[in-house]
Amino acid sequence: MGKSLFWKSVCIGAIAGGAISLFDKNTRQSVLTNCKKTTSGISYYVKHPNEAVSQVREVTNKIKTTVEQVSSEVSFIAEKVGELQEGTPEVVGLVKDTKDAFSEEEMDESFTYKEWPL
Repeated sequence: MGKSLFWKSVCIGAIAGGAISLFDKNTRQSVLTNCKKTTSGISYYVKHPNEAVSQVREVTNKIKTTVEQVSSEVSFIAEKVGELQEGTPEVVGLVKDTKDAFSEEEMDESFTYKEWPL
């Protein structure tokens, strides 16, 4: 019983607040203009239901196409990440081998530096 009284009071308060806000002339004009626009839009779709259905289908197709594109792009990115994960150990190995090769050359006593003539 307490719940029904609560929601009833909330609705009455909302109606009272709406009525009080209509004392302002600009608010009344804005509400009237918006109601007319809404009424004309609703009456148009009531008279032309096929238009509403075609618009909903068009938006649905656009969303479907977007989801498919995003899915394709995510798959492509996931594939590239997988390739990078597979290739990373190979690259690390190459870099390490190169570093080792240069380190060995520097340590080699037969390796001499030649000065460039200036």
